[in-house]
Amino acid sequence: MEFALLSVFIPTFFFVSLTPGMCMTLAMTMGMTIGVKRALWMMLGELAGVALVAALAAVGVAALLLNYPNFFLAFKILGGLYLAYIGIQMWRSKGKMAIQLDQEKSQASRRELAIQGFVTAIANPKGWAFFVALLPPFLNPNQPLTAQLMTLICVILTLEFICLLIYASGGRTLRTLLLQSSNVKAMNRFSGSLMVGVGAWLGFSG
Repeated sequence: MEFALLSVFIPTFFFVSLTPGMCMTLAMTMGMTIGVKRALWMMLGELAGVALVAALAAVGVAALLLNYPNFFLAFKILGGLYLAYIGIQMWRSKGKMAIQLDQEKSQASRRELAIQGFVTAIANPKGWAFFVALLPPFLNPNQPLTAQLMTLICVILTLEFICLLIYASGGRTLRTLLLQSSNVKAMNRFSGSLMVGVGAWLGFSG
């Protein structure tokens, strides 16, 4: 996969993952209530869910690229527009967290924690839409498709795990910061600006 595409994909996905959302807020809550070590089981399930969503999205994208190359080009442009749309929505965000932080300490088993993380990852329709829109702009039809998709999925899982650890390890510090709406707004606007810029770049790229 081209370095230029990866150099855009990595910061884009990292900052979007780092923005407060269902999975990250869940990781922070569990980091505070049950500790990072036990929260790793939730992360394992969440990463499995993300891998499944990304893989299924990749299969659909691959079929589109191989069978309908012209339509794929249009879909690639739409992907750039969607990224810009996400950026605008981040700017308009009121800074609310995805879930409440006053959850009671969980006594769930490791299996239950993993299932909770898995369900959280696959039950968010925005996650599916994001992967379907994000993958096409970063694929080069002139290079082996399977290798590119495997590279992107590996990058996605690595960055997702890093962000989950940041939230779970940050614990009370992150809770204090993110309970302040202005801090959440600043993070959303930073990520949103990046997303709009990437969307514009994709719209004008060849």
